[in-house]
Amino acid sequence: MSSVEGKVEVRDGGAVRRFAIYAAVLVGAFLLGLVPMWLSARGRAAERDAARRELRLCRIQGGLAAAALDARRGDYEPARQGASNFFTALREQADGNASDLTQAQRESLRPLLDGRDDLITLLARSDPASADRLSDLYASYRKAVGDAQAPGGK
Repeated sequence: MSSVEGKVEVRDGGAVRRFAIYAAVLVGAFLLGLVPMWLSARGRAAERDAARRELRLCRIQGGLAAAALDARRGDYEPARQGASNFFTALREQADGNASDLTQAQRESLRPLLDGRDDLITLLARSDPASADRLSDLYASYRKAVGDAQAPGGK
C-alpha cells in the first residue's frame, strides 16, 4: 500500500504542475492581448488630452473675439460680460498649476491682465473706444499664444 500512496502523491504533484502551466499560459495569453490595447489606449488618451487643452485655449480666444465683435456692433453689455469671462479664464491659465500654456506664454500673457479694470469700465460706460481696445487685446493674445492653436501646428 505504501507504493500506491507514493504514486498518488506523484499524480497530485503532476496535476498541480499541469494546473500551474495552464494558468501561466492563460495569463501570458491575457497579457499578450492586453499590452497592445493598453498602449493604444494610452496613446489615444494623450491625443484626447492635447485636444482638450487646445479646445480650452480656443474657447478663451473665441470668447474674446465675440466680445470684440459685440463691442464693434454697439452691444456693450454682452461685450463686457465676454471680456470679463476672458480675463477670468486668462487669470486661471496664467496663475494655475494645471495651465494649458507654456511658461513663456504665461509670462507674455500676464501684462494683458493689467488692463482689465480699464477695459471693463469702458465697456460699462458704452464707450466706443472699447472696441479698439478689445481688438488690440485680441491681437496681443494671439501673438502671445502663437502657433499653439494653429490648425495642424504643433
